[in-house]
Amino acid sequence: MPTPPRSGGRNANELRKRKPGVRSKTRDRLKVASYSEQSGDPGQDKPNSFLVVGVGASAGGLEAFTQLLGALPPKPGMAFILVQHLDPQHHSMLADILSKTSKMPIHEAKDGVEVHPDCIYVIPPNTNIAIREGKLALTPRTHSQHPHLPVDFLLRSLAEDQKSNAIGVILSGNGCDGMAGLAAIKAEGGVTFAQDEKSAKFSGMPHCAIASGNVDFILPPNQIPDVLLKLVRHPYVSRVGETVQFSSSDNEGLEKVFQILRNLNGLDFSHYKPPTLQRRIHRRMALQRIEKLDEYASFLQEHPTEVEKLYGDLLINVTSFFRDPHAYEALQKQAFPRIVKNRAANTPIRIWSPGTSSGEEAYSLAIVVLEFLGQIGMNLPVQIFGTDVSETSLEKARKGIYPESISEDVTPERLQRFFVRVEGGYLIGKSVRDSCVFSRHNLFNDPPFSNMDLVCCRNVLIYLGPSLQKKIIPMLHYALKPHGFLFLGSSESISGFEEMFEVVDKKHRIFLPKPTAVRRHIDAGIYRLSTGIVHDGAGFAKDAERGSDVQREADRMVLANHAPSGVIINGDMEVLHFRGRTSPFLEPASGKASFNPSKNGEAGTCPRLTDSH
Repeated sequence: MPTPPRSGGRNANELRKRKPGVRSKTRDRLKVASYSEQSGDPGQDKPNSFLVVGVGASAGGLEAFTQLLGALPPKPGMAFILVQHLDPQHHSMLADILSKTSKMPIHEAKDGVEVHPDCIYVIPPNTNIAIREGKLALTPRTHSQHPHLPVDFLLRSLAEDQKSNAIGVILSGNGCDGMAGLAAIKAEGGVTFAQDEKSAKFSGMPHCAIASGNVDFILPPNQIPDVLLKLVRHPYVSRVGETVQFSSSDNEGLEKVFQILRNLNGLDFSHYKPPTLQRRIHRRMALQRIEKLDEYASFLQEHPTEVEKLYGDLLINVTSFFRDPHAYEALQKQAFPRIVKNRAANTPIRIWSPGTSSGEEAYSLAIVVLEFLGQIGMNLPVQIFGTDVSETSLEKARKGIYPESISEDVTPERLQRFFVRVEGGYLIGKSVRDSCVFSRHNLFNDPPFSNMDLVCCRNVLIYLGPSLQKKIIPMLHYALKPHGFLFLGSSESISGFEEMFEVVDKKHRIFLPKPTAVRRHIDAGIYRLSTGIVHDGAGFAKDAERGSDVQREADRMVLANHAPSGVIINGDMEVLHFRGRTSPFLEPASGKASFNPSKNGEAGTCPRLTDSH
């Protein structure tokens, strides 16, 4: 449907080497039988067998830490890692001070120490702290012009290493440190907390965290332990390290959940891969302290706000700027030179980014295109279409404002050239914003874009089962120009569709469509007009000779959808009727006449997407 820090030493860039990219979208019809942990689903690495809680604070943090730790029992069954903004030039007494109120042992963190439950680890001054393979990893603090974000550094590593065993807590402090870290934890199925702003001496950090929409619980520090202890007893949490699956008796409840989600906005989640779907539904059940799926389905029927939250969790809106930077470099070297070769001066470079989430990918593409054009001295129009099913994510993309933590992913040179510093973060510069258009589009139900030089569909296919991949990959082929490029995520492939694509760069997942004899067929059955009646292509083909019947049906469909223009096609993509002015969208190619748009190399875009083009 839908990335990484940079600093000195063994930094957070290294933390993400194992992690495939993510984004938001859908999965294979759920079989409630068992599945392998090697299914390719992200987030399945074996973490510790207990929860690890990362707690971040800045100004006013000592009081908040004291309240939190004072309310914890001696053996809560989880580990705590505390990060506070400290003066790099002075020895810290934080561990000594907190040990007077805590019932658990408190240690100043040391590099390479294995994390154990019922222990608290406190960051030393002048360091960054992370967790890798269940052990603490300390690196020297780097001094640069960008903000020091030790809380984000810890929480992003915690999400990477501990997956759904990670808990993130943001307490009193100024700025927005920790906001990106909470997003990473939530994306991996972990649970997030923020201090109630009224109880915080300094509300900046809690406010930013809450405003991001990635906080599950908003509480005063002394009330957070009670919720943590209740969460630990839920099956989803208490069986950490195990694969918690739905049983065959959950079929009915699962179908109810799917139906409730479909009623919300027509999106069918029943084609997600099982591991992702199960993990995220179980997460919501744990947050509501519900153990049985049929009870959760009933809870959804009675609480529309929970439906919205589940919907948001399942969309997996996780992204960042320049995810896998080497792949973008490969794109500049191997795809862009061919795209601009022999191109007329006013012919725009057209790129589609389905599953763009909150816009980081679309803007990253715009930046690397503009850099490339500047290097070769060309001035071409650039049109990048970022689409997603989440209007909330698209609204963030259109605003183009991102937190300070993007400095971990974007080089100082790019920040200076393509961003404007604003309070609390960065605003995308005008040259980049003018190249990008964002619109809502359901990759699985809406007609595809076409005539694209590049389709960047990264980290979408990893969440789809075989049935959806069989529909989506031909659509991506259809969307490209004959010499356009397909750009996939590092864990994705075109396996099973080798007759459609040739490999340009196997490592970085760059492909070219083959001028194959195989028809670029789009499954007309998945595009359903909201008339209440669904017709397949074969039905229209049989009616072709009864022109008046087809004419009446076309009139009814066009009027029902308020479409000013369009075409009626059969299952072989052959045009049976033209409606309105279609020339802006479908222009006949030179040579032998054909009524099949998929055979016209320069076929125009689908009328439903006119306003996005």
